[in-house]
Amino acid sequence: MLMNHTNQTEDDLFSCYSPSVVGYRYFAVLWGCAVTITGTVGNLMTILAFALDPRLRTHFNVLIVNLAVADLLYCAVLQPISVDSYLHLRWRSGELWCSTFGLLLFLSNSVSIITLCLVAVSRYLLVAKTAMFDRVFSDRGLTLLLISAWALGLTSFGPLWPVFVFVPQVCTCSFHRTRGRPYSTILLFFYFFVGLGFVGAFYLLIYRRVLIASQALLRYRLSRRSSQKKPAFSVQMTNDSGVESSMANTCSCEMSSHEDRAQNKDAITCDKSPQKTQGSTEARYPSATNKPSPDIAPTPPSTTPVPTTAASTSHSATSGDDAEIKHVTRMCFTVFLCFVFCFVPFLLLNIADKHNRAPRVLHMFCANLTWLNSCINPVLYAVMNRQFRQAYHVLLTRAAAPFTCLWTWCSALRS
Repeated sequence: MLMNHTNQTEDDLFSCYSPSVVGYRYFAVLWGCAVTITGTVGNLMTILAFALDPRLRTHFNVLIVNLAVADLLYCAVLQPISVDSYLHLRWRSGELWCSTFGLLLFLSNSVSIITLCLVAVSRYLLVAKTAMFDRVFSDRGLTLLLISAWALGLTSFGPLWPVFVFVPQVCTCSFHRTRGRPYSTILLFFYFFVGLGFVGAFYLLIYRRVLIASQALLRYRLSRRSSQKKPAFSVQMTNDSGVESSMANTCSCEMSSHEDRAQNKDAITCDKSPQKTQGSTEARYPSATNKPSPDIAPTPPSTTPVPTTAASTSHSATSGDDAEIKHVTRMCFTVFLCFVFCFVPFLLLNIADKHNRAPRVLHMFCANLTWLNSCINPVLYAVMNRQFRQAYHVLLTRAAAPFTCLWTWCSALRS
């Protein structure tokens, strides 16, 4: 009887069965399978695209790859276990793996948040303090930052190892809601509220900086257009638009990536020659394409008339630089918003429902919503980034090549 009682207690300990979730579990299983397949394939393609496409091997994209590794850990290793738990409405992997699952789960989430912070900081330094960007996000600095991100996540959630248990409300393993306090509460507040607030604050600073630069460039273009209409253009250029030209040069230089300058020694300063900068933008941003380099700046004040074609090239290049920064920053901000959208409902529900009075289906749905974060980033890269989209297309074409050849061979045999 003692043996049966012990076994029954153990079954209850790892069971999340409830009549209210018997039907919902099939939705959770289908949702979990879709996340597993999409997330594993998508994040693996992101890593392979970075490794195989030279245009994507930039310092900024190293952070994107680190985010993909954290998501791949969840999708390929942890998500199938969660699907199995929902399918059988019980944990079938044992107590040791339950603790390991909980640790890896929060390690993946913490590394994702830290990486989002690094992405926001890198974008801000790139548009505001490029010299500091060179120092902080150099090869050595970037390696130290990534190692520190994983080490910080492991050391911060490692002490919770004894309190990682199976939580029936979400049918998965996590830390105990009361036994881990107040340490667990402090960690969640630090990562999910302070960390995500930190990211949001930096994106506000980026928006303000880019807005100021855009206004300065707009004033410069208007000044150039008005000065070109005057007869004595060469004289007026020196007296009236010299300040604006300098301002535009400063904005263009300030918003240019020093990472590109490190790869192209001829573009250390804002190059005045369009011929020297062709093709150098491929390594600047992940969405850069083969077009005139945004590093091209207007010709300095001179007593010689400036050719109209050179001026138009300068205008379009400066405009391209501004649009490029906005485009990449918008993609990063969208990744951040998706992370917030996926996790905030779950966090708010756990804060509001301390005594587990809410329906179990609601707890499960909010927990399942967090799964989306691990698979959505590659989709965002494909939609919002041309170079990643092209790299994904090449990878899919290569992967489908054997099947295409097999189909062609079979068709030839039939004919």
